[in-house]
Amino acid sequence: MARISQGTKVLTEGGHDKVFQQTFEVLPGEKFLNAYACYISTSTGPVIGTLYISSKKVAFCGEHPFCYYSPTGQQQWMYYKVVVQPDRLRAVNPSSNRMSPSDKYIQVVTTDGHEFWFMGFISYDKALKQLCETLQQSRDSSGVPVAHSE
Repeated sequence: MARISQGTKVLTEGGHDKVFQQTFEVLPGEKFLNAYACYISTSTGPVIGTLYISSKKVAFCGEHPFCYYSPTGQQQWMYYKVVVQPDRLRAVNPSSNRMSPSDKYIQVVTTDGHEFWFMGFISYDKALKQLCETLQQSRDSSGVPVAHSE
């Protein structure tokens, strides 16, 4: 049901590129490349959403807002979001569950040591390829070798 809701949102709002533009600040010269439905692993469990890849960022936005309480105790709602600039990517690592090899994951590691785990892709191989290409292009422009493993 969550995937159907996600697809309906994309259709009604004019496509992934339009949702991307509405959700994230688009930088001058930034080109939307692709979007992938998936989950991100969090300390409270997986969050369904979309992984967006553009020429200037790798970004994730959860499908549904979650409730949190501000320091003043006021209830607030926000979407789970992650944004990483390509020059901040250190590694893109494919992984799978040893007990269930069809369960595939992509670990994204930033230069400051943050790790993000994405899973439940409909198009795992395409998402992995796009992330690796984004990492490679960033390294090509900076002269730093790529760190990723198969």
